[in-house]
Amino acid sequence: MNEEELKAYLAASGAFLEGHFLLSSGLHSPNYVQCAQALKNPEWAGRMGAALAAGWKGPKPDLILSPAMGGLIIGHEVARAFGVDFIFTEREDNVMTLRRGFSLAKGARLIIVEDVFTTGKSTLETAAVVRAAGAEVLGAMSVIDRMGGKPLPFPSLSLLKLDLTALPPASCLLCRTGLPVVKPGSRKF
Repeated sequence: MNEEELKAYLAASGAFLEGHFLLSSGLHSPNYVQCAQALKNPEWAGRMGAALAAGWKGPKPDLILSPAMGGLIIGHEVARAFGVDFIFTEREDNVMTLRRGFSLAKGARLIIVEDVFTTGKSTLETAAVVRAAGAEVLGAMSVIDRMGGKPLPFPSLSLLKLDLTALPPASCLLCRTGLPVVKPGSRKF
């Protein structure tokens, strides 16, 4: 899968949005990538998961772990491509945690998979859950990386890097125009 093919599919699927968005980070942006629109197609979700697994240069993970909600579908597809199990974290009382009977074996090596890296907050919160369980983060993957070159503290891989504007509300020109802000993400503040 090449970047141009992926960009064309993301546009055709309705994943690229323009407007005035409140990101999970608290920043505002005129652009949003709603990966749920792209991942609703099982064939494409499978292709993206296989492409991420094929691009991984590190050791094979024992498990794939994703933060809910955005990472669920792509994490499952990456796990399928690697032939390993998949589990996910969720926020409970605004703290990332394992629920639903999921657990991590001490010493397990895993990859965290997300739909979009924006600030890395969910990835880092998920990594903290891994460390607390005595397991090891081999790296992280995403369909889209919009972090603007900010590195994660472990190897990472994304299918597409996008340089999209993200500003604090005080610097947001769209706020000054009075355009209502929309919060399309899953994280509650």
